[in-house]
Amino acid sequence: MTTTAPLKHRRMDPVYLWIIVPTLVLFTLAITLPTTMGLFMSLTNSIGFGTWEFIGLTNYIALFQDPAVLQSYAFTFGFALVTVLTVNVLAFLLALGLTARVRALTALRAVFVLPMVISGIVIAYVFNFLFSNSLPALGTALGIPVLSTSVLANPDLAWVAIVIVTTWSAIPGTLLIYIAGLLAVPREVYEAADIDGATPLTRLTHITLPLVAGYVAINLILGVKNFLNAYEIIIGLTNGGPGTSTRSIAMTIFTGFSSGDYAYQMANAAIFFVIVVLITLAQLRFTQRGEKA
Repeated sequence: MTTTAPLKHRRMDPVYLWIIVPTLVLFTLAITLPTTMGLFMSLTNSIGFGTWEFIGLTNYIALFQDPAVLQSYAFTFGFALVTVLTVNVLAFLLALGLTARVRALTALRAVFVLPMVISGIVIAYVFNFLFSNSLPALGTALGIPVLSTSVLANPDLAWVAIVIVTTWSAIPGTLLIYIAGLLAVPREVYEAADIDGATPLTRLTHITLPLVAGYVAINLILGVKNFLNAYEIIIGLTNGGPGTSTRSIAMTIFTGFSSGDYAYQMANAAIFFVIVVLITLAQLRFTQRGEKA
């Protein structure tokens, strides 16, 4: 009869070291070291090259007094909130339809996930042409004043176009996760509900939604992270305009890097990173409480 050695006397298999050590080295070189250097440079007046001086928290204080930066935060968080709700509602409704017993189901699913294989910047340029040329021409022909001018040139409506295009491109990924969640629900649960006389609305609210709550949480977390980092589609549609009405935080940071505000925008990036981490942790905590309940 053999006995298992105490845990504290066991030696680590060298195979684990061969797997872990290269990963840690690459993570340190690609993530930890640049992040640490960036945080330090945010405390200087560096323009990205040449000499610099240590100025402490001056950049951070200036950020909270910069109207352009505050406006980019307001736009980004408003855009992310509207888009994540729109994407998840539409994707969930589509997933319900694409998991029902309808004909040509495989072909329909393929059609709805096609935008996943198209680059975001390509999608943005295509929709830019539609909003700037096709829709105004159609609006003029039909005599509809609202459609006769490009929505992208309207400071009050340009964000709507960005939400529409982002929603169109983001639905496929969200849809696939919801389809996986709905297919994981046992059919026996629905059969038992039918025997009890449950209505479709009751099945949705008391069976489907509670059983796919984990998938909803995943999509919400991924959506918030992706939409807060919006960049490609905004560049292709409005380039932050008209004026700076649709300039996101990511655009503000990258533009600053190339215009001599390296340390200033590095401080902006550090604040943005902390905010995203706190939002993600709050989402995870809320999700965990929901699962326990």
